[in-house]
Amino acid sequence: MAHAIVHTEFGGPEVLTLQEVADPRPGDGEIAVRVEAAGANPIDAKLRSGLRATDPITTPRRVGSDGSGVVTAVGSGVDGFRVGDAVVFTGVQGTYATDIALSASRAWPRPPQVSAAEGAAIGIPVGTAYQAARSLDVRAGDTLLVHGGSGAVGQALIQYAVLWGATVLATSSERRFDRIRALGAVPVAYGEGLADRVRSAAPQGVTVVIDAAGTDEALQSSVDLLADKTRIATIVRGADAASFGIRAFAGGAPTPLTPQQAVWRAEAIPATLALMAADAFSVEIGPSFPLAEASAAHTALHDGVDGKITLVP
Repeated sequence: MAHAIVHTEFGGPEVLTLQEVADPRPGDGEIAVRVEAAGANPIDAKLRSGLRATDPITTPRRVGSDGSGVVTAVGSGVDGFRVGDAVVFTGVQGTYATDIALSASRAWPRPPQVSAAEGAAIGIPVGTAYQAARSLDVRAGDTLLVHGGSGAVGQALIQYAVLWGATVLATSSERRFDRIRALGAVPVAYGEGLADRVRSAAPQGVTVVIDAAGTDEALQSSVDLLADKTRIATIVRGADAASFGIRAFAGGAPTPLTPQQAVWRAEAIPATLALMAADAFSVEIGPSFPLAEASAAHTALHDGVDGKITLVP
């Protein structure tokens, strides 16, 4: 039997349990995958706790949406995948599992240069970062300020913007400055006086701001630094972004993504895998937990760690 992490109520990490589930059988247009690693994202914890509103739980609810593994079966009508292929997948319900069936449209070939953990780490972070940067038309000549530059989304934002020719400033704690510099950005310490430090680091001014931190300081300094609010967005504070007059992508945003934005999120996965294969994009891998210790992984999500958390069956 396959196993998966489920919960039957909203609550803390302790509600997550390992349960036997039926072995997946791919339907039309689907593939079955033996999971090698699953990415743990902050949204997983928000959904588990009930902080992000969802339907009531009536049956055991699976967890996770990102992962990486090896194809074990191919359903009818699927082209381009064979048993034994290494794949990356995202936007799939229940990736905290040993085995899973998923739409072939949500999977991409994983290059041999990309490890299972790296493949599992990219889904939501790179999709969010790529779409936000494309939505704000980040390009050569821009000066982009990223709030929360040392997180998974922030690191992806830095790398895309640098690749596209923009100058990047990124906020973080001083402890994480070396990582931000290594990615090609100018680090700026958050805290009191942030806007003045940004002005000092970028006397020419900033032309785009993307918030991946979600603090009041981040949002207020953004509008203080850039008059054109159409080029300021948050991926965390969607629920009250309108009160600052800025744009929101995810983070509880009241309006869904546009069709084009959804295309960009999907486009990010193969584009980033190609960059990783060419050693032009890096992912910071953090702690790895056995699948059965998903509750410990969610505790680490809450406490904060360096690098992306993964679960290994």
